[in-house]
Amino acid sequence: MGRIGKIAAHMVLAFTALILARLVTAGAAAIGPATLVHAGLFAVSALLVELLFRLERSPWRFFAAGDALRLARSAFLTTLTFAVLGQVFGIYRSGGVRALLVVFLAQVSLLTWLRIIRRTIYDRVLIDSLIRLRPAPASPALPRLLIIGSASEAEAFLRAPPALGERYAPVGVLTSNARETGDELRGVCVLGAVDDFDTVMAQLRDGGLQPAALLFLTDGPLSAFGAERLGRLKTEGVRLLRRQGLIDMGSHGGSALREISLEELLSRAPVRLNSDPVRALVAGKRVLITGAGGSIGSELARQIAASGPAQLTLLDAAEANLFHIDRELGEAWPLLPRRDVLCDVRDASRLELVFAAEKPELVFHAAALKHVTLVENHPCEGVRTNVMGSRNVAAAAKACGAAHLALISTDKAVAPTSVMGATKRVAEAVVRQFAGGSNTRVSVVRFGNVLGSAGSVVPIFQHQIARGGPVTLTDAEVERYFMTIPEAVQLVLRAVALSAGDMEPPTGVLTLEMGEPVKIIDLARRMIELQGLVPDRDIEIKITGLRPGEKLTEALVDVNEIARPKAEGVTEATPLTPLPPIRPEALSALEAAALAGDEFSVRAQLFALVEGLRAVEPAGAIASKATPGKRKTPAAQTRA
Repeated sequence: MGRIGKIAAHMVLAFTALILARLVTAGAAAIGPATLVHAGLFAVSALLVELLFRLERSPWRFFAAGDALRLARSAFLTTLTFAVLGQVFGIYRSGGVRALLVVFLAQVSLLTWLRIIRRTIYDRVLIDSLIRLRPAPASPALPRLLIIGSASEAEAFLRAPPALGERYAPVGVLTSNARETGDELRGVCVLGAVDDFDTVMAQLRDGGLQPAALLFLTDGPLSAFGAERLGRLKTEGVRLLRRQGLIDMGSHGGSALREISLEELLSRAPVRLNSDPVRALVAGKRVLITGAGGSIGSELARQIAASGPAQLTLLDAAEANLFHIDRELGEAWPLLPRRDVLCDVRDASRLELVFAAEKPELVFHAAALKHVTLVENHPCEGVRTNVMGSRNVAAAAKACGAAHLALISTDKAVAPTSVMGATKRVAEAVVRQFAGGSNTRVSVVRFGNVLGSAGSVVPIFQHQIARGGPVTLTDAEVERYFMTIPEAVQLVLRAVALSAGDMEPPTGVLTLEMGEPVKIIDLARRMIELQGLVPDRDIEIKITGLRPGEKLTEALVDVNEIARPKAEGVTEATPLTPLPPIRPEALSALEAAALAGDEFSVRAQLFALVEGLRAVEPAGAIASKATPGKRKTPAAQTRA
């Protein structure tokens, strides 16, 4: 029904309401021509209120409690308008307040029932609601679904349009409150509390109603269910589902169900932050992301695209990765102005041309070589990309007048024992040195391991488990910080937004709250259990020994830094003394050694620069003077 039809229906209901009120207050004998005139005036009053408050814009089929209150307001104003007009024209003086009260109640009732009937027809539950005495049984033609979440979340899900339930038939709900057991949510029973999960599952199996899937509406960590239990369910063929868009703030899906990723099963409770500062940072701005096709860069692109930038430039040297993220954004946000740029951050002249053409206001520098072992074996390549590439990006951002440059760093830059960590520590200083001192504000964000990223151990363990083992790890005592990719990127954007809002540019490094560190051996055991297997019985866990450059533990704050809380989920690691600049000749010498392929010289110069950046006492400009013999071995630094 169109809006004109709805307005006409409301006027008919108003006309009818006054006649009903007249019948109630004065009886059938009082109905006459005057009553019809009064009813017509009441309908006109309803029309005036309708045109003022545009009540017809609220779809009848989605009628809810808030709509009922708006209907009551409309009916009250209609009655008040009618009373005023009746006094002005002198055509309605009988019945008094009592009659007006009755006509108000009649108007509210008729408007409400019209929508209730329309909603039940739309939901196809009109006949079922009238004749059914008990909750409806699950449809035998559809796979069964057990819903886990709060009563309000479950009710909202079940109230959603029927398309959500076309693939599954809900058989019950588990909530966090045992007192809700036995309640009915839109025809589906609350079978018990989450703590009763095993009992409820056994009862459903015994009754021939074993669910084919579990839908987790809660936002908590699924690891609380226990890896062994979740693994047993997956072995039995039970699918583990969530609603699209629950974890990822940049997700463009709305209500569709999706399979839960392994990273979500392993992770802790995700941090939830207000997205308004991020939207304020990005909305209407020209944004450029380097390394846009990588695991972190692509998620940055998704979440930034969801915040409404004026232009999004995706820059990467890997053509396949760049193609996939560009196509994904084009499908999800077809109206978003964007450009893909195939470019290597090592190419300074090409970068300068791209930045001059795109004129980005915000630059997120995520391009880097991140694999510890590979960079350890190829130190020259690590320096050329991570150090010189960062210098090139910083210089290009400054030259084009970018307002903000954010470097994505790593916890391996703290007390680095690996070449990769050392290159990132030097890159932190380089971006400040080459982009600082201008209108370009620089932020450095440092965080730990990301589940599911390109350098994550999770895919390796998955492959080893699929082959039947063994699962290999370097040391039983190795532990790392972990978070999911969407959560890490959410915190990165939050940190940069906080930095952009400060009066003074940050002097320290922004670090993310990573929770408690996780032992890698415990991670391996949980992954084995998630496949329904038993560690050390079905799958062997083999210790191989620490690799060159690897540490037992990681930290986010170094010895010459002090951590200060910045905001929820974000801490600033501020240097105890101002960091000295890196001398241009030292950086030029490092670049020359890298271009010449002199790995021995590159390592020596790189770690000499790091020692200067980690100095606790004030020092002059850092020059690369250390000899290779002065550097501790990776193993010694690891144990130190």
